[in-house]
Amino acid sequence: MDSTAETTDGYQAWSEVTPDAARRLLVAAVEAFAERGYHATTTRDIAGRAGMSPAALYIHYKTKEELLHRISRIGHDKALEILETAASAPAAAAERLDAAVRSFVRWHAAHHTTARVVQYELDALAPEHRSEIVALRRRSDAAVRRILSEGVRAGEFDVPDVPGTTLAVLSLCIDVARWFNVDGRRTPDEVGALYADLVLRMVGARPAAGTAPKR
Repeated sequence: MDSTAETTDGYQAWSEVTPDAARRLLVAAVEAFAERGYHATTTRDIAGRAGMSPAALYIHYKTKEELLHRISRIGHDKALEILETAASAPAAAAERLDAAVRSFVRWHAAHHTTARVVQYELDALAPEHRSEIVALRRRSDAAVRRILSEGVRAGEFDVPDVPGTTLAVLSLCIDVARWFNVDGRRTPDEVGALYADLVLRMVGARPAAGTAPKR
């Protein structure tokens, strides 16, 4: 790893982490956790990837779990921003659902290394940190549930089970981080467009009065 790197998967949020040494350690932790898993990764592994001594890590992060919490918080804040922005847009429900899925999937594909750690290492967090992240995940769930509920009330969607469909939509989007390959056939934008179309079909999207769902 280039010890001067500031991002993983081009994720610019890491630029907000200061000082530079703390940012390098965070990037190294993302790569190590994604490659080896949280429990199999040691603080020595992380420090080595960052080109630093193990003792230097503790200047910026008291524990390995604190690193995971910082990564998880930044990633979940971004996920929530994507979904709440789409949910609050002044548009028909089908357009908002399209935008939410496109953006959410695109982020999970473009930043798949980070997203794998953010989405699949939740149980490694300390109880108080896990509770904090679970609260953010519930808000993300609520944003998607809001779009679906409003679409049903407007006659745009045919969704008998809104909570269950919300879970299905989020699970579908999140799983992209597990399989996406930068050398694959589709770009993050293309995967986002594909999944948006699939989700609109899943909910039986129909045009609202005077509009047509974006496909």
